[in-house]
Amino acid sequence: MPEKLFISSNFDGGNIICKSCDDASDIRLEIRKDHQSDFYQWFYFRLTGAEAVPCTMTIENAASAAYPQGWPDYRAVASYDRETWFRVDTAYKDGKLVINHTPGLNSVYYAYFAPYSMERHADLIASAALSDRCHASVLGQTLDGQDMDLLTIGEPGDGKKVFWVDARQHPGETMAEWWMEGFLDRLLDEADPVARTLLDQVVFYVVPNMNPDGARRGHLRTNAVGTNLNREWDKASLEKSPEVYHVLEKMKETGVDLSLDVHGDEALPYNFIAGAEGIEGWSNRDQMLLDHFKNAYVAASPDFQTKVGYPVGAPGSADLSICTNYMAKTFGCLAMTLEMPFKDTVETPDPEYGWSPARCARLGGAALDAMLSTLKQM
Repeated sequence: MPEKLFISSNFDGGNIICKSCDDASDIRLEIRKDHQSDFYQWFYFRLTGAEAVPCTMTIENAASAAYPQGWPDYRAVASYDRETWFRVDTAYKDGKLVINHTPGLNSVYYAYFAPYSMERHADLIASAALSDRCHASVLGQTLDGQDMDLLTIGEPGDGKKVFWVDARQHPGETMAEWWMEGFLDRLLDEADPVARTLLDQVVFYVVPNMNPDGARRGHLRTNAVGTNLNREWDKASLEKSPEVYHVLEKMKETGVDLSLDVHGDEALPYNFIAGAEGIEGWSNRDQMLLDHFKNAYVAASPDFQTKVGYPVGAPGSADLSICTNYMAKTFGCLAMTLEMPFKDTVETPDPEYGWSPARCARLGGAALDAMLSTLKQM
């Protein structure tokens, strides 16, 4: 008698609604919306009971997801050990996302991108805190009572620049925290001459996960009460967006010379930087520093490019609720948003893994070269 199929997602970061899994060739699923929000696109679930059985899993509400333009040419990721995530056959047709896979083991996980759990986040913070270069602290609590972790790397001092780096304002953009692993590994490497030179002149304030509640709840874009944190920077409150509020309070204390906000983009298969060109008062120096950073990042990593990105806003058109625009306007700093793909990079593809945690981490490490080069221009 065939083993019974089970679909589950009641775990850290999990998200799926199973409508039917009686027939492996016709498993019917839906993605659950973010709490108190209409956003959804992140999925992460486990299938058991299907070893060596061809499975067709259909996400029926894909057409109404937050970014349906992200589905064409997209392939879901799968894993048996939740460490190595490989791409599986996926097609978007008739408004539905269809995943076809024959599991090699009886337990397999599927996700929108390689998940980054809150347990792994805790390990990241604990590991970083072991370094003599790093001081771990808590800025405050989220609405679900989780800690807002801050890593201060380097010693504050007169004449030192202040660089702020944050990730996962949008919790489903897990590539941002995989990027953080590579960034922190290199910054805390005492044998790395680039890191050592930077820390002679810069103190870093790093928030590896801006949205712990959304991450644990399996949200795409919002926190525990359905707030999009990257539309809160000009109006952050303890009631709706304590994550941004606590970070901003610390920023007001430290000042900011460079701000890098790390994200993922559903549709564009490229790594790119979005700047704050649309703010009032954008200057030639601002443009020079932005261009210098982007060109230095290209030199540091062939996975980064400058040909494709978001349209540049007209002068004075910037939305100041967005982190990068708010930071540039408020602190007069070089402020940037890094975007990475959910799919793969068109110019440097990897057919088996696509854009992957390992590649995210390497891009994170390469950011130090771009930062050091740009520091010389400040």
